[in-house]
Amino acid sequence: MLSSFEERLAKRYDALSTRLREAGDYIAANPLDTATRSLRAVADHTGLSPATFTRLAKALEYENFEELREGMRRRLGRRQDSFAARAGALQDATSGGGATLMRRTRDACVGNIDRLSGEIDADRIAAVADRLHAARRVVALGGLGSTAIAEYAAYMGQFLGDNWVAAGRMGASVGAALSNLDAQDALIIFTKPPYSTGSIKAAEFAHARGVYVIVVTDTHACPALRHAAARIVVPSESPNFFSSYVATMFFVETLMAMVATRAGHAATERIADVEGANLALGEVVGL
Repeated sequence: MLSSFEERLAKRYDALSTRLREAGDYIAANPLDTATRSLRAVADHTGLSPATFTRLAKALEYENFEELREGMRRRLGRRQDSFAARAGALQDATSGGGATLMRRTRDACVGNIDRLSGEIDADRIAAVADRLHAARRVVALGGLGSTAIAEYAAYMGQFLGDNWVAAGRMGASVGAALSNLDAQDALIIFTKPPYSTGSIKAAEFAHARGVYVIVVTDTHACPALRHAAARIVVPSESPNFFSSYVATMFFVETLMAMVATRAGHAATERIADVEGANLALGEVVGL
C-alpha cells in the first residue's frame, strides 16, 4: 500500500521546487479546501497555477490530482498548531460537558490509529525494524512532550538487548549518547510541534556521522525530517489543546513487537534474565 500524502511529501520535500513546496504546504494545511473545492478554485486561492498542483501530484507518484484529492477526502479537518489557539477552541466546544469531550477524544484517537494502520507502508516499517534489530547501538531521543515516548521505546528495547539507551535521560548529556555513533548504529527521534531544537540538532549531528536516523513526527514540515533515513508521519489529531500521542504509542509498540520477533530465542532468554534480575533486586513484585 502506498503511503499517505504527508508521508510522500515528507519523503520528497527537499527535492521539490519552491512552487511545488508551496502547493504541498497548502494541501497539508488545508485538507478540507483541497477535498471540497475544484482544482481551479484551489489554484486561484493560492496564486499558483493548476499545472503546479498537477506536477506536485505526479512528483508524489499519484496518477493525477484527483487521486491526491480523493486521499485528502479521508482526512477532512483542520489543525491548529498553537496550543493557545487549541485551548480556546476546546473551551468554546465544551458545552456538551465531559461526556461529549470524552467521546470526541475517543473518536479522534481511534481515527488516528485507523488512519495510520490504513495509510502507512508496512514494508517500510519492516525495513526499519530490520535496521533496529541489526544496529550495534540504538539511541532513542525525544524532547518536550515526546520525552516519555522515547524513554518508553528505550525501556522496551532494553528487554531485548543492552544496546538500547534513552538519550538525555535524567539530565544526562545527549552529546555523550551520540558521540560514538556511526553507520553501524541507529537513532530514533520523536518530535512534534513545537519542535525541540535539541532533537533537530541531534538528527543533523547523527546524519553527518552516517547514523541511520529515524524521525517520527506528525507533519511533513518537521525540520528534522531532512536528516532522516526513515521518515514516519503519525496522525495526532485531538480535540484537546495538545497533540495526541495515542497513535504514536500504537506505532512504537507495533515497531518494538516487530523488532522482538526478529530477535528470536535470544530475546526470550534476555527478557527472562531481566525479569529475574528485577525480582532479585526487589524492583517488582512477582505475580
